[in-house]
Amino acid sequence: MIVLNDSMSRYIQIILIQFVFVAGLFAQPVPAPDENIPYLVTFGNKAETSWGDDDFCQVFFFLIPKDFEDPIYIKVYDPDCGGAIDEINVYFNTTTEFSIYGGARCWTEEDARGTEPIGNYKSGNLLASKKFGVDPEYDEAWYTFGPFNPKEGEFSDDFQGYVFKMIAEGVDGDDGNLYQYYLSTDADINIPIEGGKAFTYEYTFRMWNTPENVSHIYPYVEEGTVSVRQWNFDWDNDGGIHSLSVVRIFKGNKVSGEDVWSDSEFSIKPAEIGKSLDFRFVKKQFPAVINNNVVISVQNQFGEAMPFFNIPIGGVPKYQPMITIEEIKEE
Repeated sequence: MIVLNDSMSRYIQIILIQFVFVAGLFAQPVPAPDENIPYLVTFGNKAETSWGDDDFCQVFFFLIPKDFEDPIYIKVYDPDCGGAIDEINVYFNTTTEFSIYGGARCWTEEDARGTEPIGNYKSGNLLASKKFGVDPEYDEAWYTFGPFNPKEGEFSDDFQGYVFKMIAEGVDGDDGNLYQYYLSTDADINIPIEGGKAFTYEYTFRMWNTPENVSHIYPYVEEGTVSVRQWNFDWDNDGGIHSLSVVRIFKGNKVSGEDVWSDSEFSIKPAEIGKSLDFRFVKKQFPAVINNNVVISVQNQFGEAMPFFNIPIGGVPKYQPMITIEEIKEE
């Protein structure tokens, strides 16, 4: 047994705090802590869209910095559909397929960056795929894809890194599969990749049941963006969608009802270019909406879907109200 004196204990505590802080900066769970979203959700393709999934397919991309050379792993938490987390429709009968793509055009293909599973959205080289039904082995447990060589992804000059694509698709059944991802350097424990990121162009996720939990997404505003239009589906009129940036708080976003889309648009200010926006999903207090699954995407003035990064580029935006000082002249 090793006995530590007070000074040694304080030193180790400081090191552990620093490690947790640094790991948090590079954390790659999806959804991420700053998003405060409990789970992604994908329904089986025989479900009614009124359950909150418009197309029974969700596409995410994982970015690996170009200088990172160690093997990587992409993990799925609770990939099966049939346990405590998932949403049952009479009885569990759903199969979800998770597929990972890399290589040329896995991301640069236009259909891959759209919001609908049409055309060549499965572009690139298929690296791994697995189907999950009711499988207690993976209920509230991790399944690991990999290892992958980072160079098996598609190299992006824009991101200065390699991009992998994960497609989750409900290929049978009518239940809701709730799950999470993690990008890791280790097969057994979740160790983040410094500089790694995840992003998507359309988010289908489960809202919290409690109003005090506010969820977020962070679309990035690229150079040349003049306006943005947010689209949301099957929100069940559950509260409001607020848009925050470094220069404004906008509460005029329209919220959809049951099984319908709603959209609203606002202009981009110069100070918002090259930064992330913060879309906040604030639930209503009463009556409570339980197990609300929703879809959201954001487009620029050309109708191009904007990426949401799990770690917002430029950091989480903080509203900084403009303060003007007027000189009072003595009479």
